[in-house]
Amino acid sequence: LAEIVQEVEVLGPYTVKYTFTEKASKRDAIPIVGGLPVKSQAWFDKSQARLDESRMEPAVGSGPYLLESFEINRWVKYRRNPEYWGNDLPINKGRANFDEIKIEYFADTNAAFEAFKSGAYTMRVENSSKSWATAYNFPALNDGHVVKKLMPDGGIANGQSFVMNLRRDKFSDIRVRKALSYLFNFEWSRESLFYGQYARINSFWENSDLAAVGLPSEEELKLLSPLKSDLPSDVLTENALMAPVSGTRPMDRANLRKANAMLDSAGWIVGDDGLRRNADGDTLKIEVIEDSAAFDRIVLPFVENMKAAGIDAKYNRIDPAQYTDRTRNYDFDIITDQFPMSYEPSSGLKQYFGSETADDSVFNSMGLKSKAVDKLIEHVVAAENKRDLKIAVKALDRTLRAYNFWIPQWYNDQHRVAYWDMYEHPEKIAPYDLGYLDYWWYNEDKARALKDAGFLSQ
Repeated sequence: LAEIVQEVEVLGPYTVKYTFTEKASKRDAIPIVGGLPVKSQAWFDKSQARLDESRMEPAVGSGPYLLESFEINRWVKYRRNPEYWGNDLPINKGRANFDEIKIEYFADTNAAFEAFKSGAYTMRVENSSKSWATAYNFPALNDGHVVKKLMPDGGIANGQSFVMNLRRDKFSDIRVRKALSYLFNFEWSRESLFYGQYARINSFWENSDLAAVGLPSEEELKLLSPLKSDLPSDVLTENALMAPVSGTRPMDRANLRKANAMLDSAGWIVGDDGLRRNADGDTLKIEVIEDSAAFDRIVLPFVENMKAAGIDAKYNRIDPAQYTDRTRNYDFDIITDQFPMSYEPSSGLKQYFGSETADDSVFNSMGLKSKAVDKLIEHVVAAENKRDLKIAVKALDRTLRAYNFWIPQWYNDQHRVAYWDMYEHPEKIAPYDLGYLDYWWYNEDKARALKDAGFLSQ
């Protein structure tokens, strides 16, 4: 904040003036200061509480709900504030419709689902494709007392992907990185593991109009052409890179042949023992690490495909503490990571893709250092209107994809929602937010019918 704000002045009880530094990007600075929470000075003066110390007593906030009660590690309950200062603002009409909101926490996913089935809690957004396909078969749902539905999600995909550590010499040749992308079979995974759910990620701005498509436009070329010597060779002349498409068997033979050819050309040759080595006799060893058992069934076929290509590959599931330590110290070959992007990206891109953060940011997990990317980020930050921003982001997107440091995984363009039939929502929901705590509402008649039928506690 100190880098973008030069001075702060209180002009009145409801007005604060910020003077920005000369180097501050207005697209960064305005939302940052505009998003600062409003705190009660009177409460802090009276309580002597400190922002840098934990405490059990909640501070006074400025939102539509107040924290009523909680039990640590179990639940938290909020109640609507009848004196909320924003109640009559036009933007808040039809919002904050619940008198009370209770959020429950479970340490076990199975216990959480059983609690939902029994009505212990009444709204659930499902994150497991397997559960969605196989577990929603219980009396309350079959009798129509629980609603199960898919609702559109127009948000940008989170960029979940296998990420290669470019700090390691084995990944310095782009042909090796390209080869690995042919060895992950998304199509088989979707049909065999995900019950036909999910779509493939191709762009860092997937599911938005910021994603690069086809050949670069004339406007993109104006940004890219001066960077030609620092760009991957095919950025200027080829369509934006798309993930390889595989068949419905675990091993796609055609893609295996392509991967083998790339590894051969990169100097990793298969020896008599079936393993690939370079000219120095070093074996091509690749370890994939994860901290969740849910990824076992996804990573193991990928590792088997790498072995079929002559790679000494292994999968190592470790505990979360080890995983955190290894990723923070860049002690890995391949991990699963995410690159959540926004509709108005700016200087925050440096944390994910900037050369200056390659060795000290957990967000730049691959360790990317690219003069071309650094310059394109500058163009994004400097964009003063939506048109220029879109051009710059598309140029950056196609460049990042061309580096092949990731193997894109999948995303869901639909919310999987289940709820006891006492809630309602607008026929057309907001494109970027499911909003069930925001603009949904409670139907008392339906809730009473459920209670009379003995499904929910009175």
